[in-house]
Amino acid sequence: MMAEITGPRRTEKRKFAMDPLEFMMWAFMVSVFMIFAGFTSGYIVRKGDGNWLQFALPSAFMLSTALVALSSIALQWSFAQAKKNELAKVKIGMSITLLLGLGFVGAQLLAYSQLVNIGLFLNGNPSVGFLYVVTFIHALHVLSAIIALIVIFAQAFRFQVHSKKLLGMKLVTLFWHFLGILWIYLYGFFYFMN
Repeated sequence: MMAEITGPRRTEKRKFAMDPLEFMMWAFMVSVFMIFAGFTSGYIVRKGDGNWLQFALPSAFMLSTALVALSSIALQWSFAQAKKNELAKVKIGMSITLLLGLGFVGAQLLAYSQLVNIGLFLNGNPSVGFLYVVTFIHALHVLSAIIALIVIFAQAFRFQVHSKKLLGMKLVTLFWHFLGILWIYLYGFFYFMN
């Protein structure tokens, strides 16, 4: 004999459910990481073939590293303020992050200028070519994250970023931190492998 169920059917929310957009962001970050893992693997293989130029990394790459680390701290602080509905502080943190992000891109351009000034060009030795290509592709990803930051920043000014609406800010913060960690990995890789 079956028991009769009365009242509206209750749906259980899964405890560890992930938003589909967050899942897509994680999948995207894994694919980006695999691209850069392929680049660094190719670097190691090509270096083993010989005809490899050793050179010091431009000092502007160290500046880039500091800027990306500071920008991650500013964005994480801004995200924490959004959780507390401190919207004025969200705007301040995002402004700082945007300025530091643009500074990162500027420091990358300065690094390319430093490379050119010492006679290292994209079409020269493969070791230099790898450095240009990998860092440029990373900078393009940072520019895409800056565009996403600008969108979230505009939403913050329309009071659309707050404790009840955090997904966009969460995703851009996640991606920004990923790009920062990826840069630190790439900088360390080129520093120690060169």
